[in-house]
Amino acid sequence: MKRLLGLALPLLLLLGSCSGPEPRVLRVCADPNNLPFSNRAGQGFENRLAELVAAELGASLSYTWWAQRRGNVRETLNAGLCDLIPGVGAGLEMLATTAPYYNSAYFAVTRADRGLDVGSFDDPRLRRLRIGVQMIGDDFSNTPPAHALARRGLIDNVRGYMVYGDYARSEPQANIVAAVAAGEIDVAFVWGPVAGFFARRQPVGLDLTRVAPEDRISGLPMAFAVAMGVRRDDRELKREVDEVLRRRSSTIAGILAEYGVPTVPTAPAPPEDDD
Repeated sequence: MKRLLGLALPLLLLLGSCSGPEPRVLRVCADPNNLPFSNRAGQGFENRLAELVAAELGASLSYTWWAQRRGNVRETLNAGLCDLIPGVGAGLEMLATTAPYYNSAYFAVTRADRGLDVGSFDDPRLRRLRIGVQMIGDDFSNTPPAHALARRGLIDNVRGYMVYGDYARSEPQANIVAAVAAGEIDVAFVWGPVAGFFARRQPVGLDLTRVAPEDRISGLPMAFAVAMGVRRDDRELKREVDEVLRRRSSTIAGILAEYGVPTVPTAPAPPEDDD
């Protein structure tokens, strides 16, 4: 018996050494309830892009669900809970960002049957129109259009809609576009992906008019480049993801079009990368 056990031990060690490397897992941080970007059911375009990247890297996909609030990068990616965050601003300093995979802008959303064609913060009709604007905090001075409107003294006829929205709803960001369709407000200044996705789902036709790339009074940009983010020291993953984004750019463009994401040719260039 001892002799048999002695023969079995080297065999078990040999089998263990032939088992190969551990299967690769791509750990992605995403918001569990933030369409059109992502949700727990995998219905957002960032879910689709994460699936694409994982497949191209030969990895399985694992999510860390975390509401994208202030501090989420520090509390998730930089805390080691995940390796990749889709949909971050290109050049964001607290992480390393890939090359942008789309550029979008803010749009004025109006009902098609009104024929308003508002596309400028300087349109004199804004003094009497009911305006919707996306908010991040508890005031009207935290998104670029909110700044632009406030600098022009447009406050009394402005209604704020939270970017983060009501998480009791399945589509927290839909309110601002639905309010235009329902006639509760006349025009809304909305980030492109949100505007394009929810405009398609309204019972009436809506027009989307891009505002100028930069506001002449506030000096703030109204167009932005969007990338994926990894930890600053994870240069190899950044290189791999950049290659996937480059190689599958046409597929990515198709996914964005499927979700109604309005893209623009250029947006402000990201800062020089440290590496």
